Amino acid sequence: MNSKITIFKQLLTLFFFYLICISTASSDQNDLLGLSVEDLLNVEVISVAKKAKSLNDSPAAIFVISQDDIKRIGATSIPEALRLAPGIDVSRIDSNKWAVSARGFNGRFANKLLVLIDGRNTYTRAFAGVYWENQDVMMEDVDRIEVIRGPGATLWGANAVNGVINIITKHSSDTQGELLATGFGTEEQGFGALRYGTKLTTDTTARIYVKGFNRDESTNQLGGRAGDDWNKVQGGFRLDSQLSLQDSLTVQGDIYSSDINQNTTLPIISPPHQKTFDENIDSFGGNLLMRHQHTFSSTSDYSLQVFYDFYERGESFLPESRHSLDVDFQHRFGLLEWNDVVWGLGYRYNHDDFVSSDFATISPLSRNDQLFSAFLQDEITLIDDALWLTVGSKFEHNDYSGFEVQPTARLIWKPHQQHRLWGGVSRAVRTPSRLEHTTSFLQRVIPAQSATKPAVAVRLNQKNLLNTEEVISYELGYRTTFIDNVSIDFTAFYNDYDDLRSGDLGSPTFMGSYVEVPITLGNNNSGHTHGFEIATVWQMLDWWRWDANYNLLKTVFSRQDAVEQLGSSPQQRVSLRSVISPWENIDVDLLFRYVDKNIAASSFGTAFIKDYVSLDIRLAWRPIKGVELSLVGQNLLAEQHLEYRQETFVQDTLIDRGVYGKLVWEF
Repeated sequence: MNSKITIFKQLLTLFFFYLICISTASSDQNDLLGLSVEDLLNVEVISVAKKAKSLNDSPAAIFVISQDDIKRIGATSIPEALRLAPGIDVSRIDSNKWAVSARGFNGRFANKLLVLIDGRNTYTRAFAGVYWENQDVMMEDVDRIEVIRGPGATLWGANAVNGVINIITKHSSDTQGELLATGFGTEEQGFGALRYGTKLTTDTTARIYVKGFNRDESTNQLGGRAGDDWNKVQGGFRLDSQLSLQDSLTVQGDIYSSDINQNTTLPIISPPHQKTFDENIDSFGGNLLMRHQHTFSSTSDYSLQVFYDFYERGESFLPESRHSLDVDFQHRFGLLEWNDVVWGLGYRYNHDDFVSSDFATISPLSRNDQLFSAFLQDEITLIDDALWLTVGSKFEHNDYSGFEVQPTARLIWKPHQQHRLWGGVSRAVRTPSRLEHTTSFLQRVIPAQSATKPAVAVRLNQKNLLNTEEVISYELGYRTTFIDNVSIDFTAFYNDYDDLRSGDLGSPTFMGSYVEVPITLGNNNSGHTHGFEIATVWQMLDWWRWDANYNLLKTVFSRQDAVEQLGSSPQQRVSLRSVISPWENIDVDLLFRYVDKNIAASSFGTAFIKDYVSLDIRLAWRPIKGVELSLVGQNLLAEQHLEYRQETFVQDTLIDRGVYGKLVWEF
């Protein structure tokens, strides 16, 4: 512990030394500070309209996290990078798990956020959510992360209820040569990545990479070790070929293997009614993606994308393997000069295998399911260079809830070059998952209170298909750069939810030595959320930039037990970021965060999570071209803090302060 404090003091000393030297700084800029606030708003995004469009002219609440943003906060994982986006609730559960959601409903199994990596859907049908520990890329190869708050279902389909996160990696032509990244620290005990990019032919480039890491275990609430250390090895490739002037092809894939440790507590019928053990989870998987694009003209093109994804997890309560095949076609064309139409068709096939345990059963153990989809969206120019209307809908049929329609209408007005006002109304749905169909879980066992009050076993039984959860979302946004060197992006929203998941108590049954209380899943919850999000950028000096985000979220549910069933998020979140480059070869970066208190429910009861503040600092030095040395301190204001209480069977874990050093060498 003393060594951690010593490193922390040294880090702060270096930081204040650089602040003193800033007054003599030159005006040289790096990639991030070289962009004006207007440039930041005009960066091209594809997630809103499935075509290249400037962020400023997109009628949605979208935020872009660039490669330089990721580097300058010292993010070693995608969830860490997502902390930069307003309206996104990112909580670290333990060393190897995350809870990530948009506009509320956060949880380990948050089911209202769709996550894509280069267009590959990572949302699993098993529990309706994302295994964040499985979703990894070489961070240096990320081009940008496009974060949409609010429904994106018209283009991306079911489960894009409260947001879409699209992680886009670099074209292989932009990653030529060799790159080595390595480092070590107190929590990030050791990590490394090696990438090699080359030109195969005049029109074909490719890269391969391998990466791995070992992360230390966290601290439990009693001050002991949490037993949640983990390590992972991953490799992959990407090939891009310009087949002709009109045709391009991308082929890419990844494969990984991971050892995930956790301290698991499972309920059992016999005394002491629970067993606690250290569990090692073997997890491995991979994916392969092919995308072909043909361009007819600047206003017309089509693309065909096919990907295969598989994973296997050996978790004790319900081991699982899953195979997915996805085919997606889309076509864009102009019509009558004022219409820009995009439409598409999709097909997805899933095959899963489960293994029942004493704790959980699922029937059937293996299942195939299919999804058929189509969408149509038209962007209509009502007034040239001033007013646009976007209307469209997604049409889907799945094997769990049948036919679904998800329409949207969005309007954006440009009264002046420095002002954008937009609004939208959308419907989106969250479809039932595999584990919400014909399953039985022993949720918890309450010990006997006396000879006349036997133990009570609470069992979750689900034998009928749930309905879809639906939202009608209303959004209003405003973007402006009317103040020199300052941009403001404001969004207000109201979401009306219906048919939300509920747990309905059944009649108790005496089983001889205990009483069993059944809970059946239903759709008897409803509610609404409302709030607003503000993202601001202030380019104070050529070499000094400030980013500030604030979001307010109010949640009202029809039932008191909704938090236990649906998850929750803090009411307020604030982040303040300082980006400083006092010299061309020196960076000083700070990220301060405040997270409001929150209520969380788990298998061990419902309790509050206290509010907390956090400070990350990064110092970087580039002594010669192609070499960067950095020192990163994370969660520096407290030795440990609690960010989240996992819903099921894993003990609460405190997130430790950490410091690590990193070397990046491009050659």
